[in-house]
Amino acid sequence: MPIVKVNSRIRVPLVLMCFMLSCASVAVAQVAPQPRPSPAPPPGPVEGTIRNPDGSPLTTFEEEMRAKRAIAVAEKDHEENLKRAREIAQIGKELNDSLKDKPVLDHDSLKKVERLEKLTKKVRGEAGGEDEEVEIPNRPSDLPATLAQIAEASESLSKNVINTPRQVVSASVIGKANVLLELIKLARNFAHP
Repeated sequence: MPIVKVNSRIRVPLVLMCFMLSCASVAVAQVAPQPRPSPAPPPGPVEGTIRNPDGSPLTTFEEEMRAKRAIAVAEKDHEENLKRAREIAQIGKELNDSLKDKPVLDHDSLKKVERLEKLTKKVRGEAGGEDEEVEIPNRPSDLPATLAQIAEASESLSKNVINTPRQVVSASVIGKANVLLELIKLARNFAHP
């Protein structure tokens, strides 16, 4: 096998180059890393968009499910309101009929008056109404006349609620509910002079 001689002139620059590379790599390792720019914050919610709790926008499927749930809840609330309206008409009729047997309101009749008031306030609230001052035409002067008007107002309110679509806010329902509540106050005044 032949022996190859390496020229000493080549060896020195090679050693020098290796030394310089190692020094450069040590110097680079000691330099502090530059902070990376933080990612841009996610864009704020667009007006009217719904987001998940983590801030991400809802997918189409999630939006559909949320909309279906909202519709189901609204339909359930509307059905409950219709039940209240039917019960209001029934209680108004029962109160008027109970006075035919006795000229005063007994304990059971007063409980019905309280229930009627509670239901009427709930129906008015569902319609978006609040307590208002109401002027009653042909203001009754005694308990029998008051209960007769309560029966009429209850029936009228009930029909109005039943005939009003779910998505509609009815000023008529609010007005009739306020009239009925005023008549209930009158009935209490006549019952407890």
